[in-house]
Amino acid sequence: MFTIYHNTRCSKSRQTLALLEESASKSNQEVTIVEYLKTPLTRETISTLLTQLNCNAIDMMRIKEAEFSEQNLKGADEDTLITAMVNTPKLIERPIVSNGSHAIIGRPPENVLTFFN
Repeated sequence: MFTIYHNTRCSKSRQTLALLEESASKSNQEVTIVEYLKTPLTRETISTLLTQLNCNAIDMMRIKEAEFSEQNLKGADEDTLITAMVNTPKLIERPIVSNGSHAIIGRPPENVLTFFN
């Protein structure tokens, strides 16, 4: 089973979803779609994804968003960055796909295919 943290307005997220659904259907696996702008992620979910991504919070963030600068997040510590993602979901890089033990960021969308190699 896969979970995609998805933004329907993002072309890369839509492309990743299409690749994921196509590949998952070939292997009879389910895909759960979480529209994280409508259903914001909890601190616990973000922490789990960071572990699965094996990265720091800054690597999971859209640092070019105006909200990043407005919240003075450059150089902030992990806890502050995670709090910012909980409070401002727009700052979360998209899409993120998890298989429950490992996650990838779908930029480029073809990254999702690593789950099927």
